Amino acid sequence: MFWFVCMLSTLVYSQQNEKLNTAPDSSMMMIRGTVKEESTFKPIENVEIQVPGRGNYKTNSFGDFRIEARVGDEIMIRHDSFQTIFYTIKGNDRIDIMVKENPARNKGSLKKQKKAAAAYGANLAAARKALKKEASISIDYITKALETIEKDDPFADEKKAELFETLADVYRYWKQPDIAESNYITSLSNKYSKDVKIKLGEVQLQSENYKNALKTFTELQKSKLSYLQKIKVYEGLGDSYRGLKNEISAVQNYRDALSLAKKNKIEDVVIALNSKLADVLQTQGNIGGARRYLDNSVALASRRSKKTAARQRAKAADFYSKNNSFDKEIQLRKEALEDIAEIKDTNEGGEFTDSIIPESTDDRAITSQVQNYKIANAFAAQKEYDEAITYYEESIKKAESENDLVVQKDATRKLGGVYRAKGELKKASEAFKEYEVIIDKLYIQKEQEISQATRFSRELAQKANRITTLEKDRELNESKYKLAIASRELADQQSIRQQIVIYSLLGLTLLLLFAGYLMFRNMRQQRYANNLLALKSLRSQMNPHFIFNALNSVNTFIATSDERAANRYLTDFSLLMRTVLENSEEDFIPLKKEIELLELYVKLEHFRFQDKFEYHIKVDPEIDIASFMIPPMLLQPYIENAVWHGLRYKTEKGLLSINFTKTTPNSIEIIIEDNGIGRERSKALKTQNQKKQNSKGMSNIKKRIHILNTMYKDKVDVFITDLDNSQGTQVKLILKKENNSV
Repeated sequence: MFWFVCMLSTLVYSQQNEKLNTAPDSSMMMIRGTVKEESTFKPIENVEIQVPGRGNYKTNSFGDFRIEARVGDEIMIRHDSFQTIFYTIKGNDRIDIMVKENPARNKGSLKKQKKAAAAYGANLAAARKALKKEASISIDYITKALETIEKDDPFADEKKAELFETLADVYRYWKQPDIAESNYITSLSNKYSKDVKIKLGEVQLQSENYKNALKTFTELQKSKLSYLQKIKVYEGLGDSYRGLKNEISAVQNYRDALSLAKKNKIEDVVIALNSKLADVLQTQGNIGGARRYLDNSVALASRRSKKTAARQRAKAADFYSKNNSFDKEIQLRKEALEDIAEIKDTNEGGEFTDSIIPESTDDRAITSQVQNYKIANAFAAQKEYDEAITYYEESIKKAESENDLVVQKDATRKLGGVYRAKGELKKASEAFKEYEVIIDKLYIQKEQEISQATRFSRELAQKANRITTLEKDRELNESKYKLAIASRELADQQSIRQQIVIYSLLGLTLLLLFAGYLMFRNMRQQRYANNLLALKSLRSQMNPHFIFNALNSVNTFIATSDERAANRYLTDFSLLMRTVLENSEEDFIPLKKEIELLELYVKLEHFRFQDKFEYHIKVDPEIDIASFMIPPMLLQPYIENAVWHGLRYKTEKGLLSINFTKTTPNSIEIIIEDNGIGRERSKALKTQNQKKQNSKGMSNIKKRIHILNTMYKDKVDVFITDLDNSQGTQVKLILKKENNSV
């Protein structure tokens, strides 16, 4: 009888979806939702959902509904068991309608159920809210929601399906398709959903698992689908066949999806499908057909947002570039540049897509630096070198402002090639030298990105292991519970059965101890790996040329038979290194320790250049230097710059002053000032190697301040100014106290 009711509800639900397929409107959106009791999170069946001008719909046996409405529509939700609710549509996000409990329910364990259901709902909502902002936070909320599910909860399977679907959405958004796939499968094992199975097929495509994706979408074809689901299935089949190099079947399925999308006036999907068809036809050698589909996508995109228009024009330009139609390519890229400029002017910027899975076009390429670079390539291919040089230089300028080292590198290399082709060998040589400098910067950047990606993947894996462990613990607890019941029933039976139960419990205990030992060993190995990472970070904190120069100074003292000075300098230097090592494990240290470190460092520098400058360090007595916290080694790079690039080049003796002043009860101002030769003259005196080294040093301290501000939500403001007549430099840092203590 239960399955008969479920099948009947599904039939009614499918009939409602067939109604939605009539009279399509481009402003309509398909919206999913659920109606549940607030206290127990129990789904409510046969709730009436009334949409203005679209008729009435009802929830199925799982409390789910699907309606078609516009933004701003006010829908009415009513049922005999609760007071009528009115809800205004704000977007196409899933709607969870929580209603007061049904008075007819048994009140025996209602208080406990209310508390668990409220915690579950709150954690699930928080997880969905944090999904696109912070993966680890979202997963933590999912874990907390999973912990609220009781073993006797009649809706445990539905809740688990919902949680694992959300967990898979998190991994899918953060480009971990393998983990997302396993969680979608877990969700489907708890409760089948066609929408979840479509997502499963999409992540299989994302991980290039085309055979399994084809199997998933083929199975979905046998189900009763809404027109939106049919479009996604046809498109998924097309992507699967395309990945398997079956272009004929791919084209057929793309055309089926395109026909449905046109019929229902879903223009964004029509644009994407035109673009995909063009790609496949181009692969088949049908250039004319590919051009027609591309022109259609560009024409449709021009009526949509500037983001969509820029994306399609850039894609069409790539097509014309491959076919050596350079004039058409240049025209489209210039139009794309206008769209990109208008996006920035109208504050329409941000990501080019808000969907969980990005479109096939690489949106990172839809930037002004990339388009300028490709326009320059087109001119260079036609040997119009002057035009090419103009666009290469513009691309380099834009890439430098956006810190896009990849494009800056490629554009600089191509610029050198164009100069060489023109016979301007000096400019070509300068461009290739700059190219080598950018290569070094890019190498450092890639190392950092790899390190961050590894750390991010490790963190997500740890979160996944925690959820897996939680599920295993839950299963283990349920097994122990059943075992306890069985032991009570067998208490009066033969002793041999009692011994079996005892031995089973002993074996289970040994298994748990062994599992605990494995977990402890894994934690110890992880701690060891973290220590290695910390040591690597420590080695990168000290400026290598400071250590090198300090040791050279010791060597000089020994060479001049000044053994006493060498011993004194080496003693102070070792003390400084010990202090740095002690502080390197902490993100923040007391200001007192930082001042002691600076005094020791400046003393060493003065000892080496005592004929070049004097110094003084003044600390406002109102500052509580024992409790005020500051990032370690934050000030040393600025002091080092003042000595090495300002004071040591002076002919007469200079002055270095370091002042700590309390500006407000919760902030201090630190001013590092020198009367050296100034930044402009210092740059002129530097060698090429020194320029590269300084750039890396200042870039690293800026990144460090940015990361600390992001982690601790602190405000570390830095201002660097030239003094009068460029005779000296002033560095001002403002630190706030309340966030430093985090």
